[in-house]
Formats: sequence, C-alpha cells, structure tokens
Amino acid sequence: MKRLFIDLEICRKCKKCTAECSYFYHPVNNGVINLLELAARMEVCRKCEDAPCIAGCPKEALERQPDGTVRRYSMRCIGCNTCAIACPFGVISSETVPYITSQCDYCSGRLADGEEPLCVRTCPEGAIKYIEVEESEEKDIHTVGDKLVVHAVPWKK
Repeated sequence: MKRLFIDLEICRKCKKCTAECSYFYHPVNNGVINLLELAARMEVCRKCEDAPCIAGCPKEALERQPDGTVRRYSMRCIGCNTCAIACPFGVISSETVPYITSQCDYCSGRLADGEEPLCVRTCPEGAIKYIEVEESEEKDIHTVGDKLVVHAVPWKK
C-alpha cells in the first residue's frame, strides 16, 4: 500500500514549506504543515516530564497523551506561539503551529491510478514521496498512523 512518506531530515533544510495541497474544502490549505507538526510531535519531541510547552500554553491547547506524545487541540489554540517559545529543544516551530489549521486527507479516494498527491509533485526538495515503505528502526523510518510514514531521527532517553 502506498503512503505519504516525509523525510524530516530533508524537510528541515527548507526555510518555508512551499509544497502545495489540493484539499478541496480549503482553497488556501496547506495540509503539509499539519503533517509536519504531527510528525515532529510524534518522532522528534523529547516528551519532557515537566513539558514547558504544555505548562506555557495559556489556553490549555496542548495535552500529553498516554503514550507520552503531545497533542494540540486546534480549536483551543490561539496561535500565540508560547509553546514554540517554551520548547527548550526547538521541536515546536511557529511555522508548524498556525492559528488557522489545515488538515490533510492524504488525497484518499481522490487520486487516479498512478497519480501522486500535489504535495509530492510540488515539494522542491523531494522530501515528500508517495511510495510503498515499511517501518524500519535501523533506518529511522517510523509509521505515524495508517497513511503517513516519516524518516526522522527520534530522540530517545
């Protein structure tokens, strides 16, 4: 099964994500930013015990999940970037915590046979691919949900 594959090691080299998104219900949507936020929180976040990002949020928009990851509730988030400022490791970037959030539907059911998502075709660095790939601890390739696979060097305690 083909899935979106994002190489965060390549992604970090860009100053600003310019990959386009074709999600129909948000014409100015950039669902890739949502994917980058999700990938960073799942794979790169240090999962601090005291979690300054959570403590610093004035609207309680961040919450620790049972697996230790941090979830952002976009309906509570006011886009103040306090979490980005509070993160001592720079995992949270103000570019990936937009006030107006975009979602990615992974182009599910919208691609013709052999067609790639628009984000794959428009990523100038080739950091986003639509391929068959399996999780591999040795290669730092991690599954994030059913439809996203990320290459990132995760932080481990």
